Amino acid sequence: MKLGKFDLIPISDGSFFLDGGTMFGVVPRVLWEKIYTPDELNRIEIPLNCLLIKTPDANILVDTGIGNKLDEKFREIYSVKQPPDIESGLANLGLKPEDIDFVINTHLHFDHCGWNTIFKSESSATDCSGKPWSANKEILPTFPCAKYIIQKQEWSDATHPNERTRASYFKENFIPLENSGQLILVEGEYEILPGVKVINTIGHTKGHQSVMIESEGKKAIFWGDFMPTSAHIRIPYLTSFDLYPLELIELKKKFLKQAVAENWLLIFEHDPKIVFAHIKEEDGKQVLQPINI
Repeated sequence: MKLGKFDLIPISDGSFFLDGGTMFGVVPRVLWEKIYTPDELNRIEIPLNCLLIKTPDANILVDTGIGNKLDEKFREIYSVKQPPDIESGLANLGLKPEDIDFVINTHLHFDHCGWNTIFKSESSATDCSGKPWSANKEILPTFPCAKYIIQKQEWSDATHPNERTRASYFKENFIPLENSGQLILVEGEYEILPGVKVINTIGHTKGHQSVMIESEGKKAIFWGDFMPTSAHIRIPYLTSFDLYPLELIELKKKFLKQAVAENWLLIFEHDPKIVFAHIKEEDGKQVLQPINI
């Protein structure tokens, strides 16, 4: 997908399965199953649609999927399906890990930052300058030349989880970034380079961020888990994982109104059918217009 001078390329890290009810919160199954058919265990398949932004000056990877460090028990519980994965997807585009200049994590839940890091035995074990990493580090950054952009609030919550959030954060996915000096913690809106910035979209977590992309007068937004699927453009459709649902609802109204007025390209991270879409207003209702790729 072209957006002005930028190329927007979905990179799949496979998929996993979650209980359908958790993805739609208070919305009853009789409604959401018309959109996403659950399996015999009431689960729906959740694709992991990460995004590569190729600009004239940099390669930016938005979210890094579920990764390859999970043990077999976890992979079985969530029925993780790989390939495809981030590693092979980038290779198919002729890119090596050191070709990535920035990694943006919308947040640090395990299905959004898994490829941030990799076991030392599976990496080149060198930093961006080609020097060996410290010998005592068993888990290393996957992208040795990249700066990793994370909201300061999200980092704080991920490194100090509570009883509700602890199961969503795997420290091996992000602590090594601090040790390697590649971590950039930001507060609120932050421009990575001209045309690409992050904005704090509180709701799913307090430190969740979405990515605004603009080139030659055209705008796009990568929602992350602020609106994980196209079904979530409906205002009441929230997930049970959203920690701040009322704040999310108000921001959702605001951003969808802007998206209609300015013809944003919407990018969905977890939708099984729709990655790119526009949204229009017809007869007072917001209507999604998917884009085939």
